[in-house]
Amino acid sequence: MKRESFKSRLGFILVSAGCAIGIGNVWRFPYVTGQNGGGIFVLFYLIFLVCMGLPVLTMELAVGRASRKSAVMSYKALEKEGSKWHIHGWIAMLGCYMLMMYYTTVSGWMVAYFFKFLKGDFTSGMNTDDTAAAFGNMLADPKQMAFWMIVTVVLGFLVCSRGLQNGLEKISKFMMSALLLLIIVLAVHSITLSGALEGVKFYLVPNLDAVSEIGIKNVITAAMNQAFFTLSLGVAAMEIFGSYMGKDCTLAGEGAKICALDTFVAIMSGLIIFPACFSYGVEVDAGPSLIFITLPNVFVNMQGGRIWGCLFFMFMTFASFSTVIAVFENIMSFAIDMFGWSRNKAALINGVIILIASMPCVLGYNVWSNLHLIGGRDVLDSEDFMVSNLLLPIGSLVYLLFCVTKWGWGFDKYIDEANTGSGLKISRKLKPYFQFILPLLILFIFIQGLI
Repeated sequence: MKRESFKSRLGFILVSAGCAIGIGNVWRFPYVTGQNGGGIFVLFYLIFLVCMGLPVLTMELAVGRASRKSAVMSYKALEKEGSKWHIHGWIAMLGCYMLMMYYTTVSGWMVAYFFKFLKGDFTSGMNTDDTAAAFGNMLADPKQMAFWMIVTVVLGFLVCSRGLQNGLEKISKFMMSALLLLIIVLAVHSITLSGALEGVKFYLVPNLDAVSEIGIKNVITAAMNQAFFTLSLGVAAMEIFGSYMGKDCTLAGEGAKICALDTFVAIMSGLIIFPACFSYGVEVDAGPSLIFITLPNVFVNMQGGRIWGCLFFMFMTFASFSTVIAVFENIMSFAIDMFGWSRNKAALINGVIILIASMPCVLGYNVWSNLHLIGGRDVLDSEDFMVSNLLLPIGSLVYLLFCVTKWGWGFDKYIDEANTGSGLKISRKLKPYFQFILPLLILFIFIQGLI
């Protein structure tokens, strides 16, 4: 069976960036920036993205492009006789399933909030307690939570069942174009609010007082974490798109474009959130509740708030759904490669598996709210801990070692693949950095995550 490929290079970049651009940048990036002193965190984040994120991204893409196969089969195609690297392919796929076990629920929240603003559930005069109650009521209602999760899963597999070009690429192009347009409109609106300049300053001007209070080590660690996790590396989510790529362009060049889009969206989402929060005198270091409690409270009190709320949650829906369909594509491609299933059969069977596997997260806030798993965390946080703190860093380390050590695929073969085509080349002089320093940095992130 001939391997599918993207219709256009733009399609590849938008789909891959769509996979990377998820709740992580649009939700986590602004509040982590808020908690880590603004501008200086953003600066460190950009440095680590280039030093750590981009190299590992090129490795995952290289494994995909050289093998033209999905997670397990790609290792089998490239590894030496008798070696066992392909075992990581199975673990990577487990990571993709686990990610979707809670990501579909959070993606469902975005859609739910879009409809709440559309229907006018949030009215002017509401305060933070009212918006907190609205969020609490949604979490407490298993039927409502399950409904939006099911909508997300069914739509996601419907898109992927239509094929790479007609499904994933077509929808991602539309959603990413709409997302980039929405983000600019929302950011311009936020910046023009009265008192918004303070928010922009807080966000982009390094504040040394805040840094000395938090501690520079903590800021650097947080920036490393964010730069590393923003690209969803380590669970073969990017590798699959490498397997659909042509050989015309180098992987560092294409990877840099994915990183740039990913970063643009992360930075712009901060330009939406911080000026609006400062303009309405709202705490910016509210943490994860920023999106569902703080921001609705800001929207209901601004002129035309219902429209701005709708647009914001439409943007959030596109950001999260682009990741959902990209990971679903990876899961389906794995099933097609490993078991020889048709695309429709892979969509149907995996759709049922994900629907069932997503239920614990849905029930974790209501029926099973007393259930605490890893270190006293609830279901969603436990699943997220497994993926973010274990599977992503370990998986990235495995891809790295596979590409740069003589026991794996080997540095020369990786560099030849990465530098095939026109565009930005990776220097062979970076070999010691890739072999000795980068693994230590990833190990550091892994240990920090466990602590």
